[in-house]
Amino acid sequence: MVHLSRICLRKYGNFVDNIRLYVRGGSGGMGLPRMGGQGGEGGDVWVVASKDMTLKKIKDKYPMKRFVAGEGGNSSVRALKGERGMDKEIPAPVGVTVTEDGGKVIGDLNAEDDRVMVAKGGHGGSFYSGFEPSRGKAKHIRLDLKLIADLGLVGFPNAGKSSLLTAMSNATPQIANYAFTTLKPEIGKIMYKDFKQISVADLPGLIEGAHINKGMGHKFLKHVERTKHLLFVVDVCGFQLANKTPFRSAFEAVQLLTKELELYKEELVSKPALLVVNKMDLPDAEEKLEELKEQLQNPHEFSDMLPDDMIPKHFMTFRNVVPVSAHTGFGVEYLKTCIRKSLDEDATMANIALHQERLRELRYHS
Repeated sequence: MVHLSRICLRKYGNFVDNIRLYVRGGSGGMGLPRMGGQGGEGGDVWVVASKDMTLKKIKDKYPMKRFVAGEGGNSSVRALKGERGMDKEIPAPVGVTVTEDGGKVIGDLNAEDDRVMVAKGGHGGSFYSGFEPSRGKAKHIRLDLKLIADLGLVGFPNAGKSSLLTAMSNATPQIANYAFTTLKPEIGKIMYKDFKQISVADLPGLIEGAHINKGMGHKFLKHVERTKHLLFVVDVCGFQLANKTPFRSAFEAVQLLTKELELYKEELVSKPALLVVNKMDLPDAEEKLEELKEQLQNPHEFSDMLPDDMIPKHFMTFRNVVPVSAHTGFGVEYLKTCIRKSLDEDATMANIALHQERLRELRYHS
C-alpha cells in the first residue's frame, strides 16, 4: 500500500509532488539502399532540472503528459546521411527522482541543469538493418519529489518545535531558549504500537520576511516543499522575535507563517496541515486557546489585526487544531493519533487515484 501511494499522482489542492508521463524517443530515418545512404538517428527524451519549475507547472503546461522526440531525417541523394531528430527536453524541479513505472530508479536531479535520459531514439536505416529504421523507445515514467519527511514542523523560533519533536519521537535535537536553535532539519521518527513509523522534520525557524531570504529564508522554505504534510506549531501565548519587533498573538503567528509560505510558493499553502497550539501549561492558556479557535473559524473578521501586506490570500484550513504541552506531555498522544489518521487518509486517496488512472488507460488502449 505504501509503495502504491508513493507512485501515483498526488495532488493536495494545488500541490503536486508526483506525476506520471508518457515518453517516446523519435524513430530513425529511412536509409537509401541504392546509394548506401544512412537514415538519421531519432531524437532522445531528457528530463532536465530547471530553476523555478514545479510538478504542477508541468501538469498545467502539458495536460496530455506526452513527450515525443523528433524523427530522424531520411537519407536522400542530396544528403546520404539523414539529419538527427530533435531531442525533447522535459523541464523538472530540482530534487526529483525519475523512475520507471515499475519503480526502478532511472536517475536523480539534485542540482540545476542535471539531466537524465528517459527514452532513447531509434536507429536510422543502414546497410546492417536492410536500410529499415527502428522505432524510438517508449515508456511511462514518474517524476517524484524526494521527500525528507512525512511531516514538516513549521513555526517561528521558540514556538517549541524541537521540544515537541523530542516528546513525539526518538529525535534528540539541541534545545535552548534563543532564536534559531535549529540550524538544519532534524529528523525524528514517531513509532506506533503496530510498528508503523512516521518521519518528522523540525525545520529551521521562520521569521517575517523569510520569503525574501531573510534569516534562514529559502534554506528553510525549500525543505517545506519536501514534506507530505505541514504541522504548524504556535505558542498559545504569542511570540516576539526581539525587542524591536512587534508582539504577535497565536492567531497572527498562524497568518504570518501562512503568508511566508504563500509568498515563497503559493501552492504550499494547499498542503494538508494540522495546527499544534503549544505551551498549554502556561497561565491563561485555556482562555487564549478558545480565543484562537474563534479567530480561526472566522479569520476574515480578525484579519485587520495584521498590516494589509501580511494578510494571506488564502487562509489555511487545518484538519485538526490540537492543544499540547511539549513540556508536560499533555496532548502529545492525541496529536500522534491525528497525524497518523491524516497521513493514512491521504495514502488511501492516493491509491484510489492510481487505480482510477490505470482503469482509464486500460479503456483508452482497449
